[in-house]
Amino acid sequence: MPDLQNLAYALTQVAHNFGAAAVVGGAVFARWPARQARELRRRLAWLVLAGWLLQGASGGAFGAVSYAYYGRFPDIHGIAVAALLTKMASAGAGLVLAAAYLKLESGWTEARRDGAWAGLAALAAIALAAAAFLRWFS
Repeated sequence: MPDLQNLAYALTQVAHNFGAAAVVGGAVFARWPARQARELRRRLAWLVLAGWLLQGASGGAFGAVSYAYYGRFPDIHGIAVAALLTKMASAGAGLVLAAAYLKLESGWTEARRDGAWAGLAALAAIALAAAAFLRWFS
């Protein structure tokens, strides 16, 4: 019989990894090695927005799988809690910034668009770094 708990965790991790790749890769590629064309940056903003949504959903799924199999959420404390809160704050801010970009960027200056992409890249890097602390301190 398959180990359904580990399968659920593994599939959730796959989704989480793809979300991380989307938020980091999309934000970095929008600016580097050169600023991408405006229409491509809009497509990348959709990718980054979807990535943040996937990060949030799969993060919640980790807790849901634990609750389904153990009847409680993972027991984390200290640095792991700080890392989780950092990831959640980064995801929330990234989601809002990507959505704002999609809705408002047509009225923004090029400097403001560049600033949004710098912010999205920074939030992605912060979330990725926090993930390492969450993993090793939980």
